[in-house]
Amino acid sequence: MARSRFSGGDPETMGMARGTRPGRARSALGVVVALGGVVTAGALFAGAVTTSVARTIVTPPRRRTEDTRVIGYDATEGTVQLSASDDALLPGDYSFWFAQGTGHARVGQIVSRTPTTVTRKVIAVDHGDLSAARAGRFTGWYYLSPGELGIPFDDVRVQTSLGNAPAWLIPAADLRVGGDPESPSDRWVIQVHGRATVRQEALRAIPVFRAAGYTSLLISYRNDGEAPQSPDHRYALGDIEWLDVESAVLYALEHGAQSVVLMGWSMGGATVLQAATRSRVASVVRGVVLDSPVINWVDTLRYQGEAMSLPGPVKSGILALISKPWGRLFTGQRKPIDLARLDFVRRADELAVPVLILHSDDDGFVPSNGSRELAAARPDIVTFVPFETARHTKLWNYDRDLWNASIAEWLAKLDDAPPASPAE
Repeated sequence: MARSRFSGGDPETMGMARGTRPGRARSALGVVVALGGVVTAGALFAGAVTTSVARTIVTPPRRRTEDTRVIGYDATEGTVQLSASDDALLPGDYSFWFAQGTGHARVGQIVSRTPTTVTRKVIAVDHGDLSAARAGRFTGWYYLSPGELGIPFDDVRVQTSLGNAPAWLIPAADLRVGGDPESPSDRWVIQVHGRATVRQEALRAIPVFRAAGYTSLLISYRNDGEAPQSPDHRYALGDIEWLDVESAVLYALEHGAQSVVLMGWSMGGATVLQAATRSRVASVVRGVVLDSPVINWVDTLRYQGEAMSLPGPVKSGILALISKPWGRLFTGQRKPIDLARLDFVRRADELAVPVLILHSDDDGFVPSNGSRELAAARPDIVTFVPFETARHTKLWNYDRDLWNASIAEWLAKLDDAPPASPAE
């Protein structure tokens, strides 16, 4: 009998080692085959999970997860009882979408709670039948239109490389839309919403910027459901979307802007950082405001992978799929994403304008580590305002006084600050 390739091992554990009886050999061979099948099945499953998650990251969602159950609506009392989800337990005023996004209500203060439920005040039901709702989801974007703020605005179109993208133009307090004021504001803020949401997300920021004398332009961008789609219908996590921000800056310049502040929410934060450092018109960007921003996508995606209890090889595989040319076969991307270029802890020295970061340390989706590390790397230009409890992009809802005051104070200092330059 040929000598086993596991020479020197224990004959009882090496199966076909010298001296093993034929019956036992066949049994051991069966075990090896079975184990090989398990390993193969495990590898296939891990590959399927890796591909599925990678595609989810770069694909705009068609449906949103409704993670909060509606237990009962009391129209007389103006209250709704909900399951005690993380968002349902947050103090503050929020949008509550139900019936797969066809219904919308605004909920306010918490009236009472039990270990499993929470009862909140209903501020308004804008559309839909809340009494028939079975589940819904919270969002931080509280307003649905600039008109709800009682201020003038225009529906405009920003010309991008993919076509016209809808936007809202809200004049500063001393401007009238369509009018011919003597002293129009030449300071603009361009608001860029986050992943899987729309420009309504940024409506909360209009009052504080308007009071500071800024004209606001709330834009849409490729693949957000309003702006034209890219050829691959995929997100680039800011690596390409910044081109639409550049188009918005050009629009602002054509309509009287002399300086621009960029504000980004979540993935919009990653996007405006790209615009501030890569755009041909970056010289007119005076400052950057970030709400719950993605500063480093690698850390953010690994954080989310840990929350999903994904093993290390799967997390690494996800990053490879979205960032390597061969990964396009699995994700449908037209181009791989340059994750290193999206890491602004590493690129901190390239920033040349003041930056304000607002981030909750219990964000739950985008860890605040990147924001803190960027602030530590560039204390000369980065102001970091930490929040607690507020979760992701719900800082205004949780503590609007702190949120508004932080932006107002930073804008006042920005007016007096000399132009910055990249760190040596």
